[in-house]
Amino acid sequence: MRIAIIGAGIAGVTSAFECAADGHQVTVFDRRGSVAAEGSFANTGQAAPAMALPWTQASFPRPGAGSLSWQWRRWRAERSKDRATKQAQLLQLALYSHSRLQELRKRLQLDFERAEGQLLLLRQDRDLRAIQAQLDLLQSLGLQQQFLSAEQCLALEPGLNPDTALHGGIQLSPAEVGNCRQFSHLMRIEAQRLGVQFRFHTTVRSLTPGTVASLIHEHTIPPEGLGAATRAPEKQDAGDTQPAPLGPMQESFDAVLICAGASALDLLQPLGLKPAMGLVHGYTITAPLRQLEAHPDLGPRAGVFDLREQTSISRIGQRVRVAGSVEPGAAPQSFKPATLASLHRVLNDWFPGAMQVGQEQRWIGCQALLPDGLPLLGASGLPGIWLNLAQGAAHSLDWPLACGAARLLANQVSKRKTDAEAPEITGLDISRLA
Repeated sequence: MRIAIIGAGIAGVTSAFECAADGHQVTVFDRRGSVAAEGSFANTGQAAPAMALPWTQASFPRPGAGSLSWQWRRWRAERSKDRATKQAQLLQLALYSHSRLQELRKRLQLDFERAEGQLLLLRQDRDLRAIQAQLDLLQSLGLQQQFLSAEQCLALEPGLNPDTALHGGIQLSPAEVGNCRQFSHLMRIEAQRLGVQFRFHTTVRSLTPGTVASLIHEHTIPPEGLGAATRAPEKQDAGDTQPAPLGPMQESFDAVLICAGASALDLLQPLGLKPAMGLVHGYTITAPLRQLEAHPDLGPRAGVFDLREQTSISRIGQRVRVAGSVEPGAAPQSFKPATLASLHRVLNDWFPGAMQVGQEQRWIGCQALLPDGLPLLGASGLPGIWLNLAQGAAHSLDWPLACGAARLLANQVSKRKTDAEAPEITGLDISRLA
């Protein structure tokens, strides 16, 4: 089959690899100049299956949390009778994805600055009570979780500030953090070895469904400053893409996979597909860890998540990344001073002096989110069009579903039987939103 994939973030790159591994001829289109240049660029790095769950409950109405209709749908979804069943399905997909990630890492010998471990920090006893339902779900599915006292948390993460009030923590397993952007680049190389072609600076303008689907694309050099102004300059890839002719071009494919994240609505709506996807954006700061012989544990050893502040702190190689302040809407062009101060405050609460602030990199990322918190994965209802969207969570921008979702969607496109350990993804496609 000839397969087109729209979007070269973590969802698109892993989908391209899986489809090519099945023997298909794959072309990836992306409007930016490289892979993982938008929502996958500097996310939290946390890939713990349990972090796919919502760790807070939405209130309604909440000013500034999106349109009232979207808030209402989310509020209802979180209180629906089948909420536990849906969360169990989400968690099973995350577990399968984690297993697939480990398989790819070992077989392809991928090094993406990973570290094992995830600790939920509970400042007060009420923080523990607030997440008891999620902990019960983890236990029912056999996931390891362990409550740690404050002293045990300090032993696990020696860099934690002993002066910050800490009731205890939840150690999650399996769990890890890693550089999502670096993993995406490594998977791109592996995909190219399988024959995948990448068309960068190419915007897909429209789609025509059918047994043989077609798309119209155009080579478009983005204007200077596209995306959040606070992020690092985008590295341009060269030497492996063909010169693109100017003007709109039409191509036909046996299948088109939409993995375009936050920009997918521009392609879906003209087709009459109008899923109630909302946009959320989050903020990260990343900088080298300070290296002091007298204090070898200034930063985290892996990943921690401050439940009350809804802020994560991750070790990415020899750097520390702080992520949080997830808000509704498309990403703004600059950091708010209050947001930047909040991220630094949480970091200094737990790991004071850990970051070399003078080398700080700021980033704002955007992702799509559905009211029920589940991904949009599977057939679109239109011939030849498939969807791999909305993989994020409302509380953080991370990547716990990418590898599993890509493998399972490739199975559907290829009409291959899934392995016995694969979770059921029936009900994750667009039909549930009808």
